[in-house]
Amino acid sequence: MVQTKPTTATMISKSYDPLKLIDVDHIRFYVGNAKQAAFFYAHCFGFQIDQVSDLTSGNRQEASYLLTQGNIRLLLTTGLSEAHPASQEVARFGDGIKDIAFAVPDAVAAYEQALANGAESDHEPVEMTDELGTVVKATVKTFGRVVHSFVSRTGQYELDKVKHGGVFAPRFNGSPDLAINRYNEEHPCGLFYVDHCVANVELGKMNDWVSWYEDVLNFKLFKHFDDKDISTEYSALMSKVMDSGRELIKIPINEPAEGKKKSQIQEYLEWHANTPGIQHLALMTTDAIDSVAQLRERGVDFLTIPDSYYDIVWDRVGDIKEDTGEVKDLRLLADRDDDGYLLQIFTKPLQDRPTLFFEIICRRGSQSFGKGNFKALFESLEIEQERRGNL
Repeated sequence: MVQTKPTTATMISKSYDPLKLIDVDHIRFYVGNAKQAAFFYAHCFGFQIDQVSDLTSGNRQEASYLLTQGNIRLLLTTGLSEAHPASQEVARFGDGIKDIAFAVPDAVAAYEQALANGAESDHEPVEMTDELGTVVKATVKTFGRVVHSFVSRTGQYELDKVKHGGVFAPRFNGSPDLAINRYNEEHPCGLFYVDHCVANVELGKMNDWVSWYEDVLNFKLFKHFDDKDISTEYSALMSKVMDSGRELIKIPINEPAEGKKKSQIQEYLEWHANTPGIQHLALMTTDAIDSVAQLRERGVDFLTIPDSYYDIVWDRVGDIKEDTGEVKDLRLLADRDDDGYLLQIFTKPLQDRPTLFFEIICRRGSQSFGKGNFKALFESLEIEQERRGNL
């Protein structure tokens, strides 16, 4: 029997940092139909449909599908009534990312420290307990529609056990024997880690949210790009990258800048009820050639990069271990910094509204974000904006 109840902080040492983030516990999407969305991400991106919480498992409020690949855990949630927050947000924003949830040793202590640091509560701590163990979750608001949950686990619900196939939380059941799961096991896409997630915020709000991450979650400024770095003839934006300091996840925060036409940030905001949110997730692979070839074979639609890009890129990037002909054929972008190089590629929007896409990234030492590719990338994005009538 599952017991759900409010909970309070446990006694901890004064020297203990309650906001020491262990991992990204999961990333929750609010979607209009979790079952259908699960099969889309499984087919196109190779995720396993690992576990399900719905009416059949005793969940009367929502249906959630846990998708896994490497150390990536996506939780797709659909409300089962019009009153559910997921139903209301999908009606307003469309499908999108609601929660970047962090694993912590003590969710209540992390939540209380975040509130003391200036955060606003979204949901007070809740403890879910059954015979297998306990999951505690507490949530604070961040930019726009997005929240951060703090999650702590005991018993069979410990995160290390979840990573090795353990039950995610009370009222989750293993998925049935699905042909798509068998296919993905035999044809892996090689995605294994969430490298970063990109926040789009309103003009003039970037520095406010930079300060929020510094003050509330103890993140540090990692990189800064201004409109001279990220601009084309028509549009520009500014970005500051926040880092947890533990190689956990980075959060670039973007705001639009003045330009002749609309930036992709402004397009995002206008199709997202003028509300900040997460524009894209960057998923890491150790083999960009194999991963992107697999994804293209599965029908993933990527941005188009012109041949002219490859006429000059190798003068800037130099030698790489991958075959440059294959890089060009797959339309990968390449960049180099003082620490090494990277390969990256960006999907077109994953749904009808231009409000969510994925990046596939392979780092060969580089810790940057492809600064040398910004102009080519944004010109490709502008071509798509023009096709949508939004430039």
